[in-house]
Amino acid sequence: MATEKENKGGKTPQSASPRQAGAQPKIVWDSTNLRSAYANVFNVAGAREEFVLLFGMNQAFDAGQQELKVQLTDRIVLSPFAAKRLSILLSNVIKDYEKRYGTLDIDSPQPDTATVQ
Repeated sequence: MATEKENKGGKTPQSASPRQAGAQPKIVWDSTNLRSAYANVFNVAGAREEFVLLFGMNQAFDAGQQELKVQLTDRIVLSPFAAKRLSILLSNVIKDYEKRYGTLDIDSPQPDTATVQ
């Protein structure tokens, strides 16, 4: 095994277990700037280069309102590739949820207390 003096490039030798070719790097999640938000309304718009996800709150407490005001709170812009990966991930999470808790029927009538989504 070479010592630092024997290393002709002048660099310290790599660690004993280098990352194998094709291995995924370790992901470290940094939550120092993380904020949480709740959304009960969303919309998605897309173009060739990006997808835009809009999230907000509908605080309609009166079911008879003629106009619903949605307060937009967050906009997330994704590349089409990232949007597709997100779609696949969400589909998998929903499948796991439904296996545990039962099918989510989004076509059934919502209770009177539910907000428009």
